[in-house]
Amino acid sequence: MPNDSLLLSCLYVVGGLAALAWGADRFVTGAAALARSLGLSTLLVGIVIVGIGTSALELLVSANAAYQGNPGLAVGNALGSNIANVALVLGLAALAAPLAIHSRILRSSSG
Repeated sequence: MPNDSLLLSCLYVVGGLAALAWGADRFVTGAAALARSLGLSTLLVGIVIVGIGTSALELLVSANAAYQGNPGLAVGNALGSNIANVALVLGLAALAAPLAIHSRILRSSSG
């Protein structure tokens, strides 16, 4: 039955998202505990450890693509993930605190 396959696929997606949320929570909790036990700033550990952890998948995909003779895919993956990360951070920052631009600034810069 096609509906059984669709239901099973939906269950896999929901289960995967639940596992992802649980794993991310455990990862951040572990990184904070590591920072406390080493006497380091949680910000420092967050930037280094969590940054490496979140970029590990891109690194794995890029290394695998380069190993298989697809350097274009490796470069595209690296560039695309960085562009997406920067755009998301800038977009969220703009939503949180939009910049106020006065009309006199626009007039003076246009000519």
